Amino acid sequence: MRIFITGHRGQLGKALTARLNSHTLAGGDLPDWDMTNTAQVLDTLRDFQPEIVIHAAALTAVDYCAEHPEEAVKVNGVGTYNVALACRQLGARLTAISTNEVFDGQASRPYQEYDLRRPINPYGYSKFVAEQVIERIAPHYQIVRTAWLYAPGGTNFIHKIIARARSGEPLRVVTDEVGSPTYAADLADGLARLVELGRPGIYHLTNAGACSRYEFACEILRLAGLGEVPVEPITLADFSRPSTPPPYAPLANVFAAAAGITLRPWQEALAEYIREHCPA
Repeated sequence: MRIFITGHRGQLGKALTARLNSHTLAGGDLPDWDMTNTAQVLDTLRDFQPEIVIHAAALTAVDYCAEHPEEAVKVNGVGTYNVALACRQLGARLTAISTNEVFDGQASRPYQEYDLRRPINPYGYSKFVAEQVIERIAPHYQIVRTAWLYAPGGTNFIHKIIARARSGEPLRVVTDEVGSPTYAADLADGLARLVELGRPGIYHLTNAGACSRYEFACEILRLAGLGEVPVEPITLADFSRPSTPPPYAPLANVFAAAAGITLRPWQEALAEYIREHCPA
């Protein structure tokens, strides 16, 4: 298949490129490719003639989005509109990555794919806009929500926790934000299987299970051989930041699981990641 990956230089884009290397691939990403440029998006996709576009590009810095809400909508909303419109004109299938932050975090159980979306921060709102654009414009789409994504390279929650523990800085981590940590390599594998399956719809793909940020941090330290480092449990009210995360937003995989696609437990994925990418 001919597959175009937006955001191919990002953490998920790199994992997808590695996983899908048996297909004919192309990609677009900053600084030379801007999905908010309507003409550039259409020209690039028309030149490549993809059968499938995997839309992984996004402005994902949630605190930055909170401080720049109009930019968040421009990038995540208008940018997605351009990609969806190009897919419509070219007859390409669209698989777009979304987030658990389209939900408000007030549920008493993990969110299922067709639960009511009610974002409570600008990042979540911008992705909610993106989902609606896709639903109304793309002729054949998959929307795939994930959460708490991590991958080698760059900075992520895992590396921050380990670095602070090794530096002797105090660790204070919230106990009342709950989600589903997801290893990008596992998500890329699930996405590849979903793309190859070709069924349209909305899907949730995260590593199985859920935990609080505090529990996640404690498991990171244990696996990194730093289990003796104290971690102070705090609440979201104690942690000041520009964005307001949904407090309880694990995702339930109902529809992908019905098609035989599931990801391993988050603890197993984290153990492999730390073993391979976080040397002592």
